[in-house]
Amino acid sequence: MASPLKRMLIGKPLKSSEAGDQKLGKLKALAVLSSDALSSVAYGTEQILLVLITVGAAAMWYSLPIALCVLVLLFALSLSYRQIIYAYPQGGGAYVVSRENIGKNAGLVAGGSLLVDYMLTVAVSVSSGTDAIIAAIPSLYQFAVPLAIVLVIVVTIINLRGVTESATILAIPVYLFVFSMIVMIVTGLVKLAMGQDVTHETASVGTHVSGVTLILLLRAFASGSASLTGIEAISNAVPLFKDPKAKNASRTLIMMASILGFFFVGITLLAYFYGVVPELKSTVLSQIAENIFGRNFFYYFIQATTALILVLAANTGFSAFPLLAFNLSKDKYMPRMYLDKGDRLGYSNGIITLALGSILLIILFQGKTESLIPLYSVGVFIPFTLSQTGMIIKWVKEKPEGYMKKLSANLLGALISFTVLMVLFITRMSEVWPVFIFMPVMIYVFHRTRSHYAKLAPQLRIDEQMDLPAFEGNAVVICVSDTTKVVEGALRYAKSIGDTVIAVHVSLDRQEGKEFVERWNRIHPEVRIADLYSTYRSITEPLMKFIDTAQQKANQDNYSLTVLIPQFIPKKGWQNVLHNQTSLLIRTKLLFKKDVVVATYPYHLKE
Repeated sequence: MASPLKRMLIGKPLKSSEAGDQKLGKLKALAVLSSDALSSVAYGTEQILLVLITVGAAAMWYSLPIALCVLVLLFALSLSYRQIIYAYPQGGGAYVVSRENIGKNAGLVAGGSLLVDYMLTVAVSVSSGTDAIIAAIPSLYQFAVPLAIVLVIVVTIINLRGVTESATILAIPVYLFVFSMIVMIVTGLVKLAMGQDVTHETASVGTHVSGVTLILLLRAFASGSASLTGIEAISNAVPLFKDPKAKNASRTLIMMASILGFFFVGITLLAYFYGVVPELKSTVLSQIAENIFGRNFFYYFIQATTALILVLAANTGFSAFPLLAFNLSKDKYMPRMYLDKGDRLGYSNGIITLALGSILLIILFQGKTESLIPLYSVGVFIPFTLSQTGMIIKWVKEKPEGYMKKLSANLLGALISFTVLMVLFITRMSEVWPVFIFMPVMIYVFHRTRSHYAKLAPQLRIDEQMDLPAFEGNAVVICVSDTTKVVEGALRYAKSIGDTVIAVHVSLDRQEGKEFVERWNRIHPEVRIADLYSTYRSITEPLMKFIDTAQQKANQDNYSLTVLIPQFIPKKGWQNVLHNQTSLLIRTKLLFKKDVVVATYPYHLKE
């Protein structure tokens, strides 16, 4: 049942030779890798206003100079990541840059931050999309968390279908969102220029507002910089592009940065001139659209496309997380399963890991975007700062032609990114303190994983001085529950491979155990039976003790020890649910016993 369902959801497997078809052109890459950055305009301006409104509506005009500062940071980061694309076309972004230029631990900090940040990307995007849906349909407010979880599952399935297919699915809603934002911003600015629709009084630019401090403005700037999350994704995912990879990735980055800058500044201007303030059940973007169009078709069209792109913005995380996990796994800092491609030539294990982590975050934070944003921002500004610093070190060491221009761009980006990071730590410590717990834990796990692989290699390597034991025979312990056809077949096999065969049975009732032994001796007098009585109704504990004893005896006689487990296999997969899985539990426990060979004798049922 599972296999047809899997085929229906993610499609038929692709051949390895079809990998070249799974590369992206610029337009599809813009949809897949820029959806996070572009969608962040839906909450970027709102995050600035949420900070300023604590002083009063008169402070709203400060959003304009703050937006210009965010635009400067966007410009600096775009130049920097464009240079990273050309310098490191193999992908990896901040992780590779930091590792090669600053050091391994700096690389792991950048990589670990981005792994968590991509989980937060999905959680924030889906939560924001859910907010947009609720803004249009307020009756869904109480179902926010379940709705967000369902949306994560839908996006996960889309990504498991492969890069090209997910890009095709995503391209339509992304470009519909771009179209709707252009129409809204242009219409709103034209109406304002003609003196229409200004229904709210707004404090003039330059008005002195008591209570506005430098710390408050820096905090608003740091919150607004959340709009820049996602611009690093293209540098992480250069291998996904069609040839020439670096050139196509660079042009996609420029397109994304240009659109993002126009949207962010346009929405901030409209919010100021329309006097929009944040509300609990209505987003800033929703209020702007309502002011411009009223509650007509185009208002609902904007809400629908915004909700779609916010949900599908999670796709940026789904595209970049598996590639980053691949790079960390290749360097042996993460399990090797992240190197494996799935049926549709995507890194399925990375996709599934990301989905599970995101769902956990949504549940922990109850789908509240404002609670996720601070951690989200910290998670991306740590690698921002490290990657800029790494590029500065690279230019200083290598001094290529015209390096001073490149160094200046990276220096500006590093200074602003570091400033934003410090402001986040100083002003929002109560919200971002988990960083100081999960980052050291992640670095420790990375090092432990690499240490394990380093110790594993010499233990598996064949050398000329290997001293392997020469066994004089093989003792087979066969686990039996009753005298059945399954056991009969297993016994025949045990006799064919074993010099000594012993059957072991665990009884939960003394009388039943006695009757079983009598029955066994009548049918198989040639095979010794050991009946173990389990005082506490456990099958595995007395069995494990018996095998320990058998292992000691086998070692003394220089015999190998094989434990054979008979198991019948139902014709239909779902029928396994109708039977206990004792054999699976026994096998699992035995795998951790040294010098014990574990074998299964399968008996396939015909009906």
